[in-house]
Amino acid sequence: MKILYALSLCLLLAACAASPPRPAGGTHRPPAPSAAFTATLEDLRVKAHIPGLSVAIVQDGKVILAQGFGFADLEQDRPATPETPYNIASVTKPISATVALKLVELGKLDLDQPMTTYRGYAEFCDEFRKGGGIFSRDLHCDSEPLTLRNLLSHTVNGKAGESFRYNPPMYSWASRPMAEVTGEAFSALVERYIFVPAGMTRSARINRNLPLRADLAEALARPYHLDASGTPVRSENPPPQGDGAAGGVISTVLDLARFDIALDAGTLVSPASVRQMMTPMHTASGAVLPYGLGWFIQDYRGHKLVWHSGWWEKAYSALYLKVPDRHLTMILLANAEGVWWDNPLDKAQAEKSPFAAAFLDRFVGE
Repeated sequence: MKILYALSLCLLLAACAASPPRPAGGTHRPPAPSAAFTATLEDLRVKAHIPGLSVAIVQDGKVILAQGFGFADLEQDRPATPETPYNIASVTKPISATVALKLVELGKLDLDQPMTTYRGYAEFCDEFRKGGGIFSRDLHCDSEPLTLRNLLSHTVNGKAGESFRYNPPMYSWASRPMAEVTGEAFSALVERYIFVPAGMTRSARINRNLPLRADLAEALARPYHLDASGTPVRSENPPPQGDGAAGGVISTVLDLARFDIALDAGTLVSPASVRQMMTPMHTASGAVLPYGLGWFIQDYRGHKLVWHSGWWEKAYSALYLKVPDRHLTMILLANAEGVWWDNPLDKAQAEKSPFAAAFLDRFVGE
């Protein structure tokens, strides 16, 4: 079995190498993936004690690298591959934002409608504020005129729209208005407007009332955490959550590559909507914030980076990183925390990730 897997992987990489990428604007042609780059990823995986890691790189709308490293299941000696499904955690957020923009285009949703007009919001706000914790700090959802745009851009803490502070619980509630205006479950909207048109056949939503379908459950990368000696130990699967917008997607790097290609091609939403999602929010005074709608946004050596990380404690981590002016994307999924780098709640610092740094050094440079 391992020989056949190795052979198929070699054929896949050979096919990628046989079709050189087109220049991504001007005369610049980023270097193709090399054995040295994949060796770097493997070295980073080992150093981070990640049992299994999958990667896909997209250039000019084509997958130029798809590979797995290590094991999706250590106990069963099952290798990680580009088709291995993982819990993508917060990498779900760009998908959810795309659904919102699609509903705006269809005339069903207004991002600037007050949240107080939606059913259950007042009760949620009251319970969330009273619960305490870092995400309810300086949160005045009962008095500030918050909108869905604020939730999708994490501009809910403090004065509405005036500062960025990453707030997953508030983002999660963004699914409620989408379900209310359509009369459909949020998971059904993701299936209709994202998975089907993008051809994401190995992706699914999960929640308390929606178990993972059998084929993906069987193939799912098993989650691990590290014991005191740094040895990977099997973790419990993340507990079921509600049908929220902040997480709840199982996918593969190749399916996320299909999402990326469809998004850039205007298949899912219009180019204008894509630009809106990938444009950083501004305060009333014009200060630029490090987030758009569902995406972190920052500058790196004169290049705009659009990205999102994913982290589920003691279970999974992920990175989805785009360099728009180079038409380049890297997607990483892992079955342990090692891809996550503790990005601050109020900043965008993708370059602090060793995996992102390796990609940027190799494909973007100066």
